[in-house]
Amino acid sequence: MGPQEIKPGIYWVGVVDWNLRNFHGYSQTYQGTTYNAYLVLDEKITLFDTVAWKYREEFMCQIAQVVEPEKIDQIVVHHVEPDHAGSLPYVVDRTRPRTIYASKMGEKFLRGRFSCQNWPLETVANGQQISLGKRSAQFAETRMLHWPDSMVSFIPEEKLLISQDAFGQNIASSERFDDWISWPELKREMAHYFANIILPYSDRVPKALEAIQSLGWDIQMIAPDHGLILQSHVADAVAAYQEFAAQKPEKKAVVFYDTMWQSTEKMAEALASGLTAQGVSVKLYHLKSWHHSDVMAQVWNAAAVVAGSPTHNNNVMPLVADMLTYMQGLRPKNKLGLAFGSYGWSGESPDIISRWLEQIGVEQPLDPFGVKHVPGHDTYRELVRTAESLAGHIEDKVRQARTG
Repeated sequence: MGPQEIKPGIYWVGVVDWNLRNFHGYSQTYQGTTYNAYLVLDEKITLFDTVAWKYREEFMCQIAQVVEPEKIDQIVVHHVEPDHAGSLPYVVDRTRPRTIYASKMGEKFLRGRFSCQNWPLETVANGQQISLGKRSAQFAETRMLHWPDSMVSFIPEEKLLISQDAFGQNIASSERFDDWISWPELKREMAHYFANIILPYSDRVPKALEAIQSLGWDIQMIAPDHGLILQSHVADAVAAYQEFAAQKPEKKAVVFYDTMWQSTEKMAEALASGLTAQGVSVKLYHLKSWHHSDVMAQVWNAAAVVAGSPTHNNNVMPLVADMLTYMQGLRPKNKLGLAFGSYGWSGESPDIISRWLEQIGVEQPLDPFGVKHVPGHDTYRELVRTAESLAGHIEDKVRQARTG
């Protein structure tokens, strides 16, 4: 994809990674992604971010279609993660900018990651403004959204927020703007990104939005570093981030499990059936068929997490351990939980899952449910009754969230 003018004199010069399926090594993508970078032509030609190392030459070609790369005066580094700053040494070597701007933590990360002793690094503070010529750029630190070095830039003359990872989505496309996609689909992709990248720092999101609002920025376009540029859904996106960060539970349960000889799978299906009968929306995931990031994309706003595994070598199945470890790192809030599983003789898995859920901070109103060998009709009835009881707790949880 060639460069595209998104505002008069401001160009998208990023690259499209059509075939990416493993984002950051832990999140699944099905539509690829983009590495967005932005070039402002002004008295001081300024480049906002770069791209992953493997795309450095394509990136330089993108820039060269707009301006001779050697004419770049300034580079703004919002975030030092390799998908955004990986090609920075190559770009610096080619362009020889007069100034490279980063946050204070960003400068530390740059010096830790690259041999940049001779780079013209300059740190910027929260709220600081620099001149581009007829335009200016103002910075706001957004620490832990999602790294300590993260910051965003606002160009007030264009009412343009360059938001770095915030408001990003993994969508590879030839279109640059959000007006070609429905809002529900775009929100779903934003939620998937948020649930797997931003979720552990949800409490930072309202503070970051308040800090940006306190600077009086009139934002009419949001240009993230992944996915589509927002111009039709700016207010929707801001409201969605507030919603994502609040993690208010919906009347929904996510049931995930692994199974060896289908006994645990039958238990999962019985629990799902019982919850559905009580009007609870259910997402059922056999972890051999689903990536943990897809499960998390549903967990973030679910009222309940129901996790099951047979006992395997006195422990849980590896994929269940993987899911619980991943969940623990993302620290979802406002969750109820239930542990279940089958066993042949020792039967430790439900209690192990229960302890794991406790460590994650998941409230468990019901005891772990274990079944020896194969569930029969009486066990199925008991599982359905357990699901009905859990559904009552879900109702209470959702009601409290709405009234609280």
